[in-house]
Amino acid sequence: MKALLVDDERLARGELRRLLADVKGVEIVGEAANAEQARAKLEELKPDLIFLDVQMPGETGLEFLETLEPPMPQVIFTTAYDEFAVKAFELNALDYLLKPVDPARLESAIERLRERGALPAGDPADRPEILNPDDKVFVREGDNCWFVEVKRIRLLESEGNYTRVHFDNAQPQLFRSLNAMESRLDTKTFFRANRRQMINLQWIEKIEPWFSGGLLVELKGGAKVELSRRQAQAFRERMSL
Repeated sequence: MKALLVDDERLARGELRRLLADVKGVEIVGEAANAEQARAKLEELKPDLIFLDVQMPGETGLEFLETLEPPMPQVIFTTAYDEFAVKAFELNALDYLLKPVDPARLESAIERLRERGALPAGDPADRPEILNPDDKVFVREGDNCWFVEVKRIRLLESEGNYTRVHFDNAQPQLFRSLNAMESRLDTKTFFRANRRQMINLQWIEKIEPWFSGGLLVELKGGAKVELSRRQAQAFRERMSL
């Protein structure tokens, strides 16, 4: 797993590098001291994971994260401020670690990444099994249970560390991130529309131009999903003749 460290304090980056040296499966490929540098490193290095500080000169870590578009790396915040945790999880951060970072909490965060199937593809034995449209999956929310075909899922929506899954007349909330869900779904059937939503291409009813070069997709059943300009371009490239 390729990791990028983003923190304006050199000593903080050095301490995190030291802690990660003992964590199996993580390779630090770069460092950045601010959001501008981080964007350049993202484009150059394509990391799977970002360790991100909150308070940095200029653009904060939260503001930086809000600007990222899919496909996105996993994000673990490392900060001295606990008051931004709720906002971080709303932005689909994997974890929120307070400085000084506790080694056990760091290992726990990485383990959660492994458990959710969010590790990058490497050894085929470690890759999450891709679900085919005709496969059935067991879905449970509280006392309610469903055994549903994947092709009946029309929309998935991120709600922090949870994902709202839309099928038939049900909308259960599952304790798995949208990124983890995406790793199990066939890209020929499902498309990451934006940072918060993923759509089943078979459920598209209508498409129309939207603001700033984006697209507005209407699904069968009435749900409307916005594609940013970048994702709209990716959608056109995939779906055009």
